[in-house]
Formats: sequence, C-alpha cells, structure tokens
Amino acid sequence: MAHIRQSIAVGTALLAPLAVLAPAADAATTTIRRGTATAAAYSGSVRASLLGTASVSTSIGTGSCNQSTLTGSIQSNGTALSITAASITNNPGPACPGTGGTIAVTTQNLPWTGGSVVYDSAHTGGRDAAVTIAGFKVKAVASILGGITCYYGGSLTANGYNPDNAARPNTSVAQAEVGVNGATVSKQSGSSFLCPSTATVTATYQLQGETTAGSGVFDQKLYVTS
Repeated sequence: MAHIRQSIAVGTALLAPLAVLAPAADAATTTIRRGTATAAAYSGSVRASLLGTASVSTSIGTGSCNQSTLTGSIQSNGTALSITAASITNNPGPACPGTGGTIAVTTQNLPWTGGSVVYDSAHTGGRDAAVTIAGFKVKAVASILGGITCYYGGSLTANGYNPDNAARPNTSVAQAEVGVNGATVSKQSGSSFLCPSTATVTATYQLQGETTAGSGVFDQKLYVTS
C-alpha cells in the first residue's frame, strides 16, 4: 500500500510552479517589460519551462519528473494570465518514475484563466512578484493495479523573480523564474482513497516571452516592475 501511494505522489509535480502559497503582494502598479527593467512593456505569449527536476515528497517517499512546460499569455499590466497548454513528462518516459511504478499526468479543463502577475515592491522573501494561476486541474494515473486515479487542482500563487535577482532559485540561468520550495498541495474530489492527502513539491521554472509576436519562439527575457 505504501508503494502504491508513493508512486501516485509523483503526479502532483505539475503543480510545482504553482503551489507555494505566499503572502499577497502589495497594491503597487505592475508592468511586465521586455529585455530590461526599463524597456518597453510586454503583452503576449509566455512559456514556463522546467529547470532541472520537480520533486514531490510525502511522509512515505519521493518521486520526480524532469520535463514540463506551461504555455499561455499575459497582459503588460499583469492581468489576464491564461494557461492554454500544459504538460509534464520524464526522459526516459514519458511517464514519471516513483517507487512502486510510474505515473502519467494529463491536464484538465484548459484553458486555465483568471490568473495574474503582481509586482511586490516589498520583495517578500526576495521575490519580485506574486504569480497566480487560477482554475488549474490535473489528472494523475498510476501504472499499478490497473490504474489508480488522482486529481489535483485549485487556484495557487507562486513567487516570481527577475533575471538579475540574486535571490532567484537557479542563478545559473539569467531568465525570469518562478520558484517553489517545499509547498504543500492537497488532493481533490474524485481521487482514489489511495492517493496521498498532501504532498510537498519543489521546482524552478524559467519564464520567457516571444521577441516576435506569434512566432512560437520563446526567446524574450522578461522583467516585472512597478
């Protein structure tokens, strides 16, 4: 039984960039900018790409996934953050490894709309912004016992960091980052009783926009300012 629940826990890894419930940012004006902290405002498509691995831990063990991408759009004032595509896999995979088996994760109810990016002039915990993802939902199916299904979802807030912020989780990458460290998430209705009631996630994503709108090439460095 412990091995079954440990494998299922890996499915919560998709929540890694979303799940740290940080204090609310203040009411300062928000402007997302392209390239530098003083450059022109940026509205358009954005992509979050996993840096390293997303680890998921419970009281009975740990699992991890090494590939994940979230794609969507944002307005330059930080409003209307929408996630239109989301995935999580592993290489080798595509399912992610965990003790007792593998886990396949699929996103549900896309697009996830109503999110936001809010500049934090107080730089709470070293961050530059609060990044809220609203309406997300994922389904995780374990490979063992014919498929054990878990659902995780809700509206969650992560910490955002500018490319030159020394407090960003991965200082080897000079991009905007969304980081979570030891955040707790809970299972949703419809899940098997075998699913862990909570899991702790740790991961870092880089966030980029498009230099040329509509190109599908995400090579634009982004900043969040007041």
